[in-house]
Amino acid sequence: MQPEIVTPKPVIPAKILTRKDEITADFISLAERHIINLMTGVAKKRYAAKDFGNLLFIHPRHLTNTLKITINSSVCDYMEGRILAEAQKLLQNTTMPIADVAQHFAYDEPTNFIKFFKGMTGITPLQYRKSIQ
Repeated sequence: MQPEIVTPKPVIPAKILTRKDEITADFISLAERHIINLMTGVAKKRYAAKDFGNLLFIHPRHLTNTLKITINSSVCDYMEGRILAEAQKLLQNTTMPIADVAQHFAYDEPTNFIKFFKGMTGITPLQYRKSIQ
């Protein structure tokens, strides 16, 4: 009997990401930069999947499908979650009026921000601010 010849499997360095991981990492990087730009007033509108897709040179549907696979979230869900988290920080750490907080996230009408916040948390921004004091 001859010994079995085992051919070693090629080792792929951990640094090499799959395309899905690369798209996800690039999206998260762009999204975080966009949040900062919104908060500093550099960006005047919130990006949608179409905008992120254009920046990444991929179709918005492909971006959304990729994010669903890799982080179990859509572009919209990710951005809403990040905006909510940053808005909550502002409400906790500042006495900034709700209208100014809304402006930080490109909500021209404070009522739209209040509806967004209440839809996400079940309470208004003012109720949230009072509940943490």
